[in-house]
Amino acid sequence: MPAKSQAQQKAAGAALSAKRGQTRKSELKGASKSMYDSMSEKQLEEFAETDRKNLPKKKTKH
Repeated sequence: MPAKSQAQQKAAGAALSAKRGQTRKSELKGASKSMYDSMSEKQLEEFAETDRKNLPKKKTKH
């Protein structure tokens, strides 16, 4: 499932980096911290690889 916003894509990238041991889990904040805990590496990859070009900056609320 692709990311729905640029913010979501960035948070997934940060969480993925921590999952892979490239950054510390303690450096994560907010959405990236909860994504780290609740999503698998494969799920994070799907979100993080989404092209940001056509995404809104933030997800709109319905």
